[in-house]
Amino acid sequence: MSAAPSGYKVLVIDDSNTIRRSAEIFLKQGGHDVMLAEDGFDALSKVNDYLPHLIFCDILMPRLDGYQTCAIIKRNDKFANTPIVMLSSKDGVFDKARGRMVGSQEYLTKPFTKDQLLQAVLQFGSAVQGV
Repeated sequence: MSAAPSGYKVLVIDDSNTIRRSAEIFLKQGGHDVMLAEDGFDALSKVNDYLPHLIFCDILMPRLDGYQTCAIIKRNDKFANTPIVMLSSKDGVFDKARGRMVGSQEYLTKPFTKDQLLQAVLQFGSAVQGV
């Protein structure tokens, strides 16, 4: 299950099984190693062990939403520089601004395409290649 040498470790956090599976398929086709989390709490328990190069995080999730999850991850010095891309079905200016306030680098509107997902990995994954 290891990634290709050029692949990144990507954590996908989304409460939708369909979105998680789509992202996993697209990312693995791009040669990346993928870990899935079904909500913020699940992600927080996995992020320390997995040490992802990049995180995709849904905004609307039960218990702990994407903004809270992003803020908690970013507060940890170990992940302060780990890029987080917010995922949302809404394409609102407010959502994008709020995402930036909690430390996300980018915002993808669902449903995303394979190209959009892989482009985001290439764009931000290279920034943390040294991790």
